Amino acid sequence: MALAFDDFGRPFIILREQESKSRLRGLDAHKANVAAGKAVARSLRTSLGPKGMDKILQSPDGDVTITNDGATILEQMDVDNQIAKLMVELSRSQDYEIGDGTTGVVVLDGSLLEQAEKLLERGIHPIRIAEGYEMASKIAFDHLEHISTRFEFTAANIEPLVQTCMTTLSSKIVNRCKRMLAEIAVRAVLAVADLERKDVNLDLIKVEGKVGGKLEDTELIYGIAVDKDMSHPQMPKRIEDANIAILTCPFEPPKPKTKHKVDIDTVEKFQTMRGQEQKYFDEMVQKCKDVGATLVICQWGFDDEANHLLMQRNLPAVRWVGGVELELIAIATGGRIVPRFQELTPDKLGQAGLVREKSFGTTKDRMLCIERCANARAVTIFIRG
Repeated sequence: MALAFDDFGRPFIILREQESKSRLRGLDAHKANVAAGKAVARSLRTSLGPKGMDKILQSPDGDVTITNDGATILEQMDVDNQIAKLMVELSRSQDYEIGDGTTGVVVLDGSLLEQAEKLLERGIHPIRIAEGYEMASKIAFDHLEHISTRFEFTAANIEPLVQTCMTTLSSKIVNRCKRMLAEIAVRAVLAVADLERKDVNLDLIKVEGKVGGKLEDTELIYGIAVDKDMSHPQMPKRIEDANIAILTCPFEPPKPKTKHKVDIDTVEKFQTMRGQEQKYFDEMVQKCKDVGATLVICQWGFDDEANHLLMQRNLPAVRWVGGVELELIAIATGGRIVPRFQELTPDKLGQAGLVREKSFGTTKDRMLCIERCANARAVTIFIRG
């Protein structure tokens, strides 16, 4: 490789291997692109269907993934050809819009390219081939409408939906529990679905997992599960008919908005400052008790003194809860998120029939389950195994 300059002093690169390179045009270029697309489809073909095989993928970092999911395989596949990149985008779009069929759509695309190659060799223009495929898709769509069967389902009779859902799990590694998982998925969707508007807000379904146990221990929680525990080990582990205060403000005295300093040079001054801080904590706890809160969930932390005071005043609390979890808790319990402590009022409290701390055998892991909420349209799928 050498560097040269044009008449205007702009540099450009001269490749010594330029003579050995060739530029494809016309039919040869089409065939090269078709070959790249067929290669991608061929790599996924063995993973299609109920007898599809898994593939072992190794990332540049050495991480190993075993899967037969088309989107996962293509996501980790390093491709340079533009047509191959388009097929990766096709799989990603299918996964985003539908959530399934990522392998099938790539294999179908490869078959269409294979048939299009034969038509190109006959001299048919690519635009004509694309128009023909579009007409064929309309015919196929009309035929599907003709042969489709409508079935009715209710909350008491979900068997048709379960049978449909089971077909999507047959080729997965969890197929031995496909009926149980299908029932959980169907009940979760029906819990958050608005059947009148035919709308399903999947953001209301939270998926939480814990390592350990068996796959059969997977359960559907009609509420929210938070990967947190009570802030003090002596706080109650089970609260019925809970009134929940949801705070995004720190449970501590506000920091003064000034750069001035206060020198504490005597014991009396330190005791005065400490007494003022304790008084503020006591007022905050009493404020929560006065509005009727029986559980405090805070986005931020609070120090050990406030934590001990909450335990003494019999007010359970949970700290360091993420913003997404807070929103789901507010939706499920019908409460309002309080950004400033002075704005806490009884009408902003959320209601839940049961709040319990769930333990996992001999481990120290704990999880907080908020169930029987005022608005049961937020659910959690808790996965084990």
